[in-house]
Amino acid sequence: MQTRDKELAKEQIVRMSGVDVRKCMRCGKCSGTCPSYDEMEYHPHQFVYMVENGDIETLMKSESAYKCLSCFACVDRCPRGVEPAKIIEALRLLVIRKKDGNHMTADDIPALVDDDLPQQAIVSALRKYSK
Repeated sequence: MQTRDKELAKEQIVRMSGVDVRKCMRCGKCSGTCPSYDEMEYHPHQFVYMVENGDIETLMKSESAYKCLSCFACVDRCPRGVEPAKIIEALRLLVIRKKDGNHMTADDIPALVDDDLPQQAIVSALRKYSK
């Protein structure tokens, strides 16, 4: 990945996650609480650090993002309010987008609406897939 592509990927992850990666002091509390710690090549605090340094391509190739249970234990334990789980979710979404697999527009919604589908699910999907 070239320098400009790295910066663009970093900006996308930061924007999609809403996390300020510079707040991380690398104390490791998030990783120490992670139930998937033993299964992961990169741990929650390393995700934050690697995004901060623009090492997105390495993370995109790693299976660690898919070992995350999205339990948000790392978010709960962080003394600085950094949310590693949100970064991991943004990374997953970026991988999907690189494969051109997931885009939703407002025009797609009417076809998805039925009486059993909660409106919150539609709004959530639009927010997630249109970023």
